[in-house]
Amino acid sequence: MAMTWKQHGDGTHVAPEAIVLPEERLGWGRTIGFGAQHVIAMFGATFLVPLITGFSPTATLFFSGLGTLLFLLITGNRLPSYLGSSFAFIAPIMAALASGDPANPDLGRASFGILAIGVLMAIVGVIVNVYGSGWINALMPPVVMGGVVALIGFNLAPAVKNNWIGDPANHPDVDQGLSSTVALVTIAAILLITVLFRGLIGRLSIVLGLVVGYIVAAITGLVDFSGVRQAAWFGLPEFHAVGNPFADPSLWGLLPAFLPVVLVLIAENVGHVKSVGLMIDRDMDALTGRALLADGVSTILAGFGGGSGTTTYGENIGVMAATRVYSTAAYWVAGVIAVLLSFSPKVGAVIFSVPPGVLGGVTVALYGLIGLIGVKIWIDNKVDFSKPINQFSAAVPLIVGIADFSLQIGNVIFNGIALGTIAAVVIYHVMRGLAKMRGGHVQVADPVVTSESRD
Repeated sequence: MAMTWKQHGDGTHVAPEAIVLPEERLGWGRTIGFGAQHVIAMFGATFLVPLITGFSPTATLFFSGLGTLLFLLITGNRLPSYLGSSFAFIAPIMAALASGDPANPDLGRASFGILAIGVLMAIVGVIVNVYGSGWINALMPPVVMGGVVALIGFNLAPAVKNNWIGDPANHPDVDQGLSSTVALVTIAAILLITVLFRGLIGRLSIVLGLVVGYIVAAITGLVDFSGVRQAAWFGLPEFHAVGNPFADPSLWGLLPAFLPVVLVLIAENVGHVKSVGLMIDRDMDALTGRALLADGVSTILAGFGGGSGTTTYGENIGVMAATRVYSTAAYWVAGVIAVLLSFSPKVGAVIFSVPPGVLGGVTVALYGLIGLIGVKIWIDNKVDFSKPINQFSAAVPLIVGIADFSLQIGNVIFNGIALGTIAAVVIYHVMRGLAKMRGGHVQVADPVVTSESRD
């Protein structure tokens, strides 16, 4: 693994039609600037997960930066990527917290689920590195993969209301009318920024809309700054311990809700490898196993220490596409900056001061966008919904996930995400098997999934 980079050109600019390859870099001053740009690109999305779930923002930022550095090491410094918080974890985290004492949520319960997914991801990475990814495509064709990703996002829809006006139990003093107004301002700002601006600003519409909503909320008195004033400028990240499943066997029952997240992370990592390969005109598929392993290791560490699970980020792919700079040196800079920022409790306090109205405006768009990532998988792979096998493999799981059906067997609880995932896989393969027995031909396209993106 090379930890040195060849200077691109004169180190000051990128010539027209040229690109800065992963093994190249511009001058260190410009490289630091590009690294800071990647931090800005990932910042808003990464912090939305702890903001919504109650996880520590500083711990999340710490493991995000550390995970990025480990990703670069494990992939041999050949695959540029930033590992930020995965939105796919939001729904199972909320389910895990709800399964405990609502008055005193135990974040360690959710961390156990994150840790378990990291272990499974690492195992998948090793298997893919040895045997390839064909078995994943056979188990999860596009119609199934898209349905699972979509239902994870749409399963969160019922939670938007509390984000919009505030949960009366936790925010009894919030003016619901004023909170709704701020939520509308926030979503309007997101939509306007998306339409009126291009490039990096347009891609950051959600975080910039959040900033606009936060300013309006502060002016109208909805923001409580007491925590920000009391927080220190410097201090250790706020870590918390993972739950012990041997001391609390009920933790094993949380796993069915988390397991479908693996499918989303696989899709995002495979999509990231393919996207980068296409942009630099290289076949990067050989790095897929390493990418999955790296994301798994990063998620394991986050689970142990109280950070949210990680994934590759579409926002940072957008930055690379806009700047034509694919240097891994910039990502080393971004990872180091993220780790350094995590040692400021003041940063975490500012994140936690975001009021419900602003959060509502953000999540009403965000949760829908998570669901639409699944729909995009269908579109990109030209899934033919005139075929009954595709219709039912998508329709039934979506309803199960959105309605959030649940089934308890002993101490194990299967929520809407778990049941919807099981339904998607079983319905597809049973119908496909029966069709083959009758002599019918079932056409299946190879998955070409895309990295997680919120643009």
